[in-house]
Order: sequence, then C-alpha cells, then structure tokens
Amino acid sequence: MIKQFYVLSCFCLLALVSVSLQAEKVQADEFKFESPAQEQMYRQIISQLRCPKCQNQSIADSDAELSEDLRFIVYQKIRRGESKQQIFSYFQQRYGDFILYDPPVSPKNYILWFMPIVVFIIIIIALVMKVGKRRVSDETEISEEQS
Repeated sequence: MIKQFYVLSCFCLLALVSVSLQAEKVQADEFKFESPAQEQMYRQIISQLRCPKCQNQSIADSDAELSEDLRFIVYQKIRRGESKQQIFSYFQQRYGDFILYDPPVSPKNYILWFMPIVVFIIIIIALVMKVGKRRVSDETEISEEQS
C-alpha cells in the first residue's frame, strides 16, 4: 500500500512539474500587443531573424533559450514604438548580418550574394569545354579512320 502511494505521488509530482514547465513556455510566447498591426509586425520580424544558436531556424521556430530572449527583445522594442528597420539595425549591430535571413548587399557580403552565380558560371564553362573537347576528339578520330 505504501509502495503504491509512493509511486502515485511521484507520478503526480512529475505531471505537475511538466504542466508547470509547459505553462511557463506558453506564457513566454503569449505577449500582449496594443493592436493587431503590432502583433503582425512582431510575427514578421521574428520570422526574418535567424537563431544564432540553431542557425537553420528563425527565432520564431527555435526552442532555444536564446531565441526566447530575442523574441522578448523584439516584443519590447515593438511596444516602445520602434520601426522594423530600427529593430533589424539593432540585431545587425549586435549579431552581424548573419542574423538576417536576407542580408543587405554590401562589399562585405558580396561573397554571399555573388558566389552562387560565379560557381554556376564556372560549372557551365567547364561543361561547355568538356563537351567541346569530346566533339573535337570524336571528329578527329572519324576523319583519321576515313583516311
């Protein structure tokens, strides 16, 4: 009887702890906005900022504690009346251009913007040269066999 009571009390304690932790997480994500426009702006901003810890997720999608802190900072800045550009500038100054999913075109980001185009052009040139050599060598062999 005592063993059953002990197991039941442990189970209840674990259930209460998990419910309280879940409630804490939900509470952290439920910010109160003055208008639907502010909430929409909040959702847009957090979806456009990359989580510095996760790197492949936005701070909206990430469960990392850092992302929770960043979402709260965005919330505070929106409540203070800052614009999207001011919020993005703050995060850029603090974390660099990497935090933005759409980094600005600037000399320090030319590699990010133009490297895919350069690699594509190099691949096309290599393919054209390889196909061109194959045609020339095939024509040379045919003309030598005919002679």
